[in-house]
Amino acid sequence: MKLTLVHARYQLLETVRIPIAVVGSAFFPAAAMLFFVVPFAGDDPTPATFATAAMVTFSVLSANIFQYGVGVAEDRAQPWDPYLRTLPVGSAPRFAGRVLAGLLLSYFSLIPVLLIAATLTEARISLPGFALAAGTVAVISVPFTLMGLTIGYALPSKAAIVVAQVLFFPLAFGGGLLSAPGQAPGFIEVIAPYLPTRGAVELMWASVGDFRPDPLSVGMLAVWVAVLAALAGWAYRRDEGRRFT
Repeated sequence: MKLTLVHARYQLLETVRIPIAVVGSAFFPAAAMLFFVVPFAGDDPTPATFATAAMVTFSVLSANIFQYGVGVAEDRAQPWDPYLRTLPVGSAPRFAGRVLAGLLLSYFSLIPVLLIAATLTEARISLPGFALAAGTVAVISVPFTLMGLTIGYALPSKAAIVVAQVLFFPLAFGGGLLSAPGQAPGFIEVIAPYLPTRGAVELMWASVGDFRPDPLSVGMLAVWVAVLAALAGWAYRRDEGRRFT
């Protein structure tokens, strides 16, 4: 555990030293709140609460897919990374430290969204509901963390940036993160249950209000977690093999 905290601290310091990396992860969700939620759903407590939960999911997606996808790929290009792999502690503390640091940054990126929701909308949530939603954030981070790790270990940094950008908006829009429950365009409602973003946002909706997740969406989210875990493991082992052969 101590080594995990050391690696997490290292990752956080590396990120904080480049402030734009921290600000950037919070900018898009906050901008989406201001442009899409406040004007159209801010005056009604229930839609505002569900829309805020969707923007929280949007923020978690953004923070993880770029933090891990681009961050890991850039780290692999540095001389420090091969050295760390030679240390006798193994890869587990590094992985756990990176995941912990990414989760903390995900929570940090939520602050502007929550401030906007609290001051500019009628969104409402109880203290137990807030605690449940905070725990749900950690749960829904899992598939996007694995997705970012897959991108980061499978691709060089320039390609990772492009792939992360290409995946981000289709996943957000296709998963229905920019619309209220049941109000997305017809074709989105057809494809959304098969995307990890839909299962994630439905879990968030269930944590903040009276919403029952679709079993198909939650089941597909579990499938995505299993597939992405396998892909992330494969990408890491392939990268490891290339460095030591």
